[in-house]
Amino acid sequence: MKHTLFRFRSFVLAATAFLLTVPVVAHHGDAGRYDEAPFIVTGTLVEIRLTNPHSILVFEAPDSTGKVVKWQAEMGGGQQLVRQFGWNKDMPKIGDKLTLNGRKVKNGAPYMNMTEKAQIVLTDTGKEIFRTMNFGEPAPPAPAKQ
Repeated sequence: MKHTLFRFRSFVLAATAFLLTVPVVAHHGDAGRYDEAPFIVTGTLVEIRLTNPHSILVFEAPDSTGKVVKWQAEMGGGQQLVRQFGWNKDMPKIGDKLTLNGRKVKNGAPYMNMTEKAQIVLTDTGKEIFRTMNFGEPAPPAPAKQ
């Protein structure tokens, strides 16, 4: 009986130690935070933050009155951009003119989400440098009213 209890306790201790070493993967949803209608803006790149879990592009673009506004675009992780799209210290470059097609935050702030239904093109050449797998897919139908 003592031997069985010792084995059981050893197993529980080992299982607990293993579970504590497994990385916890969690992600926040963004339902209702962004307009689902495509939003297109053209601006000049001023900063790139290739970080995890989300990279940020900072760019300046004129608003409807012509005033230059500093925008941020949230993207996937830095390693994904390097691996999947070939981004590096020379591409894209600070000063490049970019056209971003993504989802704008609903509260009116100069902030975009580029993790879904998004694309980035170098404005001067038309070269696509970023595209999510679901870019160009239609928005889901609105729920039926009852």
